[in-house]
This record gives sequence, structure tokens and C-alpha cells, in this order.
Amino acid sequence: MAPTTHVSSKVRHARRHRYFLLTLLIACDIVGVNLGYVASYRWHLADMLREFQPPTTSQLVWSMLIFNLVFSLMFWSSGLYRMQRGISRIDEAYQVFRTVSIGTIVVIALNTLFPLLNVTTRTLVIGWLLAMVLVLLLRLIHHWFVGVLRVRGVDIRRVLVVGAGDIGQLVYRQMGKAPELGYRIIGFLSDEVPTGQMVVDRMPVLGKRRRIQQVISTCGIDEVIIALSGASYSEVLDLVSQVEDESVAIKIYPDAFQLITTNDVTVGELNGLPLISIRSVPLDQRLNRVIKRVLDVVVSLGTLIFLSPLLLLVAVLVRFDSPGPVFFVQERVGRDGRPFSMIKFRSMRADAEALGSWTRPDDDRRTRLGTFIRRFSIDELPQFINVLVGDMSVVGPRPEQPHYVAQFSEQIPRYMHRHREKAGITGWAQVNGLRGDTSIEERTRYDLYYIENWSPLFDIKIIVRTAYNAIRGADNAY
Repeated sequence: MAPTTHVSSKVRHARRHRYFLLTLLIACDIVGVNLGYVASYRWHLADMLREFQPPTTSQLVWSMLIFNLVFSLMFWSSGLYRMQRGISRIDEAYQVFRTVSIGTIVVIALNTLFPLLNVTTRTLVIGWLLAMVLVLLLRLIHHWFVGVLRVRGVDIRRVLVVGAGDIGQLVYRQMGKAPELGYRIIGFLSDEVPTGQMVVDRMPVLGKRRRIQQVISTCGIDEVIIALSGASYSEVLDLVSQVEDESVAIKIYPDAFQLITTNDVTVGELNGLPLISIRSVPLDQRLNRVIKRVLDVVVSLGTLIFLSPLLLLVAVLVRFDSPGPVFFVQERVGRDGRPFSMIKFRSMRADAEALGSWTRPDDDRRTRLGTFIRRFSIDELPQFINVLVGDMSVVGPRPEQPHYVAQFSEQIPRYMHRHREKAGITGWAQVNGLRGDTSIEERTRYDLYYIENWSPLFDIKIIVRTAYNAIRGADNAY
């Protein structure tokens, strides 16, 4: 128990360090952009005052809020907060140039359409140049600072290399040349080299490949690099399927990559070493999770407050419609396979669960009121409480009972992949008609598409379509 607790403590510290460094990077960008444009504004202030009235405090405040909102969204949507290790500084500089340029164009357009502040285009162009230089300079300082911290053991990613042959040792040596990237190889897995044998620089083989899940859990691994020479497609796929349910990143050295294709494959490089990531999805990024959580809280609070009279009325009607409790509480499986208690308005007889799990058309277990509230999805409304406490999200894969999860994970490829994110009240599968007694395989495909293509606008689109479907009434909600 003690080693596991020690590893968990290290993981928590590592997360805090990453959040701190990300916050610091965001602050650098905000300071750089604001300094650039404020300096340009002050530089041209005397000339502008000869042409325009001085701005009011209210105008200045609103202008700064809109300005910072625009650039924050630009930087986030450009992927500049992914905190990628080993990214080329040239690539990053191009992304900064592109982002600041687009942000400036948007600000110029907004200033033309809604002139809160009398600012000349020349002022904004000079601000663009200054902001770009300052952001790049502050980012270089940030990278230097992060590199110093990583050399001293802060923000370290614990890496497990699968394969102790020439390729595995090459990966080890290349990573060792760049300590500022913060990678620490913990050991190797190999079927050819005996467990416990030292491979290179006294780095041990921790076990056979079949022990990969145990080693990940015991050693607190953050990333797995598959570096097998001449590995077959089935061997690599078997390793990926074992690791996919763990909360770790997966990279594959191209020599081991033959035929794997998923929507979340990205190719990158680490200190000149080409690597393929196959678990990089939008909600792996901390900032994206924060945005999704804010959206969840806002939508849930707004819905519960706005519909509170309806919720109270339904609770009273359920109580008097048939004997039994107002709420139906059932264990479901959520993110990372964790169970939670999902809440619904009771729409069936109190003994319905003992008579079978799946609902059917014309199911005689339904109450009179239950048929109505199911048709318009009113029975799902208490799940906004689950969202507020953090068990669920407004949008996500619908949760299943534990025994169904165990069954489907054996039958359906990549089924557990949908448990990488929180379960949802609604989802991409549901708004496309896949609810009730419909194909689990098809639902899983829609859920995986959602996870791999998530964006705030995608969530809003699903929420709007869900509201429309609820008002119209679903034909297959039984």
C-alpha cells in the first residue's frame, strides 16, 4: 500500500506543477499582448487626442475586457496551451505570429463595427508588432524557466519504454540528451531480456510485456513509448488495447508502427526522435477541461433554476402517481471506470429493476406519468445535480450499469475508450436517434467520434439539438 500511496502523491504534485506552469504561460501571453498594445496606444495618445475625445473609464474597461477575451480565445483555439514538450521553436513562433495576426484583424474589425475606443488602425498595427515580439520573448523566458525546473526534478513525466533492444535503447539515449524536456525513463519491458537485468546506464527491465498494466499502476507511469523492432500489427495493437484503459499517453516509434489508424493519431518529434501519439484528444488538455466544466456548471445551474417549478411539480406528481420514491437512483460507470449514483425521476414501478433491466416499447413496468416524462426526457432532469457535483457532464457518452460495461468491453473494440471522459446527460449518439434499445456498437462509434472531435461549439450544438428533441418528444424513449 505504501508504494502506491507514494506514487499517488507524486502524481498529485506533478499535476499541480503542470497547472502552475500552464497558468504562468497564460499570464506571459496576457502580459505580452497587453504591454504591446498599451505601449502603442500610449505612444500615439497625443496624436489621437487631437482627433478624438478622450475615452471614458467605462469605455476603457469594456475595451480591455473584449480585447483580452478575443486574444485568449485565439491563443486557446490555436493550440498554444497544449504544453507540448520538444516542440520546435520555429513552429511555435509561426503559431504565435499567426495567432496574434488573426487576433489583431478581429480587433480591428470589432473596433470598426463597434467603436468603443477611438483607436487608429496604425496604433493597432504597431501594437501587433510589439505584442508579437513581447509574447515570443516572454515565451522564451518561460521555456528557459521550465527547463531549469525540469532539470531540477519539477514537472517530470515518468516514461516506460516497451522494448529493450536497439530501438528502445536509442529512445533512452535521445531522451537523456534533453533533460530540459522533463522526461524520466523508469525502465523497460521486454520479452527477450530477463526481468531485472540492466540494459543501458543501469536501467532495469521491469518485466514482460504482459505486465504493462501492473507496471503502469505500480510505478506511476505518465507515458508509454512502444519501441519494438519488427513488431507485428497484432503485437502493437495488443499493447495499445491493454494500455488504452489507463490514464497514460501512448507513443510509438515509427519502426513499430505498421497499420494502426485512429482519428486521434498525431505525429511529432522529441529531440530529433520521430514519435507517434495515439491518445491525444482535445479533452486531454487542462484548459479544455476547464472550459467544459464551466459550460457544465453554467448550463446545469441555469436549467435547475429556470425549471425549478417544473421539477417540483413532477416530484409531487411522481409521488402520488404510484407507490415508491420520487427518485430512481442507480449505480452507473463514469470516467476512468469509476462508479457513481445516477439520479432520475422514477418513471417505473418501484420493483421494475427486479423484473428486468432493458426497457421495451409498451413496457408494462412504466407508470402512467412515466410514459409522458420519458417521452419528453423530463425524467433525466435530476441528472443536472450529478453534473454539479462533478459525476457527470452535460454532454458525453451515456453511462451504463457496471455489468453491462463488463459485457460490452469484452464484445466491442475500444468500448472502454468512451470512459476516458465523464458520462453525459445527452450525447452525440442520442441526438442522432441512438437511444433506448439501439445498437451498442453504433452508439460507441458516435461516442468515440465525439471524444476525438470535442469542442465547446460541438457541445453547444448537441445541447441545442437535445432541447429541440425534448420539446418535440422522442419516439424511441421508452
